[in-house]
Amino acid sequence: MNKTGKIVVTLRNNVRDLNNQLDNIIKRCQQSDSRAQKELYDLFGKKMYGVCLRYGGNHSEAQDILHDGFLKIFGKIGQFEFKGSFEGWMRRIFVNTALERFRNQYKVINIQDGWRDIKEDSYEHITSNITAEELVALIQELSPKYRVVFNMYAIEGYSHKEIAELLGINEGTSKSNLSRARMILQDKVRQLYSASVKVGM
Repeated sequence: MNKTGKIVVTLRNNVRDLNNQLDNIIKRCQQSDSRAQKELYDLFGKKMYGVCLRYGGNHSEAQDILHDGFLKIFGKIGQFEFKGSFEGWMRRIFVNTALERFRNQYKVINIQDGWRDIKEDSYEHITSNITAEELVALIQELSPKYRVVFNMYAIEGYSHKEIAELLGINEGTSKSNLSRARMILQDKVRQLYSASVKVGM
């Protein structure tokens, strides 16, 4: 076996070991092992916080969503059957936790507000010139109804039909909120880079 082949085998073995380690942690969490719960938090806390931060309006709100989400994870982990991605299973719970918080705190108005439609695939011009950290900060500045729909459609991949069902609105409202969110983000990106250019002059 050549050097490249050995590297591939080593990588595969490492991935298998990590998967076995995760399976062991999950099984122990299913038995309410507090040490395993901490290990699971240490493994996924930072990544899931990133999900919560996109939905929360600030770090404090994101931390609340993270806390509530992990409580739900530990309460429902016995339902995980080791079929499909565990991380994907966790992510859905955190998104649903954020949506539940949104529905409880903000009144959803089920109307179309008349904002002009924008092509569904037009995200390149919003994100191509900014960092992930800058994008998260700009998304946080959106009002809750725009922030939630933008996250669900542009980042999580939900359809307008799914968004409408989860938020209790119609598809037209979902499309309208998405269009408005993108218009606001475009303006914020232009302002951000206009300010950057002036500072650099």
